[in-house]
Amino acid sequence: MAKSLITISSKEQFTKTLQSSKIVVADFYADWCGPCKQIAPLFESLADTLSRPGVAFVKVNTDSNKDIASEYQISALPTFLLFRDGKMMKGIQGANPSELQNVVQELVAEVKSLGGGVGGVGGVGGNGSGEPWKGAELPRGYMDISDQVEVRNCELLNADEDAGPVKVLFETSKPSALVRAKDSAEKKDWVQSGADDQLLLFIPFQGSVKLHTLQLTSIPPAGQDDVSRPEVVHLYINRPQNMDFGEADDSEPTQVITLQPTDWNADGTANIGLRFVKFQKTTTLIVYVQKGSDGAQAVRLDRLRLVGEAGARREMGKLQKVGEDE
Repeated sequence: MAKSLITISSKEQFTKTLQSSKIVVADFYADWCGPCKQIAPLFESLADTLSRPGVAFVKVNTDSNKDIASEYQISALPTFLLFRDGKMMKGIQGANPSELQNVVQELVAEVKSLGGGVGGVGGVGGNGSGEPWKGAELPRGYMDISDQVEVRNCELLNADEDAGPVKVLFETSKPSALVRAKDSAEKKDWVQSGADDQLLLFIPFQGSVKLHTLQLTSIPPAGQDDVSRPEVVHLYINRPQNMDFGEADDSEPTQVITLQPTDWNADGTANIGLRFVKFQKTTTLIVYVQKGSDGAQAVRLDRLRLVGEAGARREMGKLQKVGEDE
């Protein structure tokens, strides 16, 4: 076994590892599982290559750590769980080498890019404090659950190709428009509409979540009257896929939001309270910017944050191995 791998022997050890490492990649396996043995060499190779301060690779034997397997609803083997800041971000079932390697490397690269390092000091968030940038304070009793978004499956319609990709909306770094650095103007970490002042953003979640607040950050460039902030926003939930603009206009939204100039704070962020009772079991969210302010030709978004509660995990089923006949 690779020297960089940590073998978990208790729930207390696993909890301490989650608390002490920015990223934890956990391999849930069993000695009797054939597919687990097949992918073990790759997992060890990834651990040797990518382990560093703040990034830990661990192996959890489900037979000797049944309490951990039960807590994270491990129902198939092997299962790989990826944690960031102690929160589970993604799960992979089965011995799928390419998916495991790509996801782990992407996660490590993402954290490194946020602030030049991985770990608890001065690394993440781009604000020099080691903490993610906050456009506005969170409502008491609720947390940022943007990490529950399946970013790869988000879709943005009517996006200007000269702006950034949809994933920049969920970055935890400070928007470049607020950073007075020489290279900030070249960093396209915002999205902007193309043909007119409308955007349609489809956001799927990893599971069911409860949404309490939507935070939108919009920082139009100074002196450009043709780019504005959102004014009228329609929200739709639990749609299996994105809508087109005609369908969105013809459908009854879950909530309609009309933003005033006074709703935006000094960092260009609007804290939008949602009708919490309507967003209790949300699996997908569509954010439809129907109209920008001041009759501008285009509308811009720099960051989007989702605040609420992550939903309950699914019940644990019969443990089985993936990739072999039972």
